[in-house]
Amino acid sequence: MKTNDFINSLCNNLMQAPLAGYTDVGFRYLCAKYNCGLIVSEMVSAMSLKQKNKVAFDMLGMELPQDTKSKVAVQLFGHDPNVFAEVVKYDEIQNFDAIDINMGCPVPKVTRNGEGSALMLDPKKASAIIEACVKNSGKPVSVKFRKGYTDNNVNAVEFAKMCQDSGACMITVHGRTKEQMYSGVADWDIIGQVVNAVDIPVYANGDVKTKEDVDKVLEQTGAFGVAIGRGSGGKPWLFAELSGQQADVNPFDDIKIHYQLMLKHLPSNVVAGEMKKHIGAYLKGKRGVKPLLNEVFKTRTVDEQLALLEKYFM
Repeated sequence: MKTNDFINSLCNNLMQAPLAGYTDVGFRYLCAKYNCGLIVSEMVSAMSLKQKNKVAFDMLGMELPQDTKSKVAVQLFGHDPNVFAEVVKYDEIQNFDAIDINMGCPVPKVTRNGEGSALMLDPKKASAIIEACVKNSGKPVSVKFRKGYTDNNVNAVEFAKMCQDSGACMITVHGRTKEQMYSGVADWDIIGQVVNAVDIPVYANGDVKTKEDVDKVLEQTGAFGVAIGRGSGGKPWLFAELSGQQADVNPFDDIKIHYQLMLKHLPSNVVAGEMKKHIGAYLKGKRGVKPLLNEVFKTRTVDEQLALLEKYFM
């Protein structure tokens, strides 16, 4: 598929931005159910895939509603162009509609290996990784990165131009530096500067949580779309609201679907552990929920969790 055809095939300009540990197979399904245009997996290590790590492959589980119009990208991270060149050919990667390369993760255990946002300090290597994915995958390739590495090293505009020149068909810009992590306020102005500097679609990311935020960031930056990460946690139905889709939301039904799809791809004991944080997100802000969450966090099995949740919702 040609890259411009891929952009034109998106049903809207909303992206579910990847969140490590949250945007798993169940959550991605629900985002598609609620009409998110582009869904992205949590980031997966290219090296772990090369080493045939089972956990890495488990993260590639694919489940989508039968009539979905959503597209799904896999997000990879790493530092070796040769490894990317190999793994993007795997059947499991080819199952996705596009490849997204993470060059924005600020977590030290990632950056100390020259991966994630550390690649903003090495544009030459970053370019080689993008070119390797474009050449060897045959898929549309996008890149996610940040404002810069530190406040004294803001290079988002130059980095965006490099991504475009290296063959990326679109980019996502988070308006914070690596140094900021997720603190402070996202700089939407730098996103606007990137939009003006390149000819490929730009997704704005950072501090976008509501319809008002979406309208404001698009107006201020001129971006093609918005990538919503933490703002969608525990409420995948946000994408229905933002896309104008009429949706009958039943949180407990969605939670049960989430469990069902997780159990299809992971052992029950792993699902019980993983779902605790999701339950916390689904129930965040609801009145009188603290005792329930205390009980859920003590559980060890899926059946125990579902019994507690059914009692709460019924």
